[in-house]
Amino acid sequence: MTTPIEKLREYGYELPRPKPPVASYVPVTRMGNMLYVSGQISATEEGTVTGLLGDTMNVVQGGNAAELAAVNVLSQIVHNAGVDLSRIKRVLKLTVFVASTPDFFEHHLVANGASNLIVGVLGDKGKHARAAFGVTALPLGAAVEVEAIVEVED
Repeated sequence: MTTPIEKLREYGYELPRPKPPVASYVPVTRMGNMLYVSGQISATEEGTVTGLLGDTMNVVQGGNAAELAAVNVLSQIVHNAGVDLSRIKRVLKLTVFVASTPDFFEHHLVANGASNLIVGVLGDKGKHARAAFGVTALPLGAAVEVEAIVEVED
């Protein structure tokens, strides 16, 4: 059976070490079996994927940025919550924020980058409710930010 980490590698990613918060918050809080993962931006060790959908980025580029932000969500679960991805019981909800122009209306398609990666890595456990929003700007100029609510096993 393929593990979530092996599936992540099939997408071309290794689980990165998360960067420390750049403001006054914690990356993950836990209450019982529930994890609340703070918004993770479209960033790599090399830097932040920046841009504005409807201006400097298209839907495919935005979807790739959302995918990267979702990888960072998984990284926070493993590295800061100390939970192996195989112990995820269910991803309950993703919220996806997309930096965009006022006349950009395909936030849902950009958000599919995050959703498809989560489901691809976790299978049925990754199927989730979702909200996608267009915003004028995100921290550090990021193109996409993703936050998550996740239930884990005892």
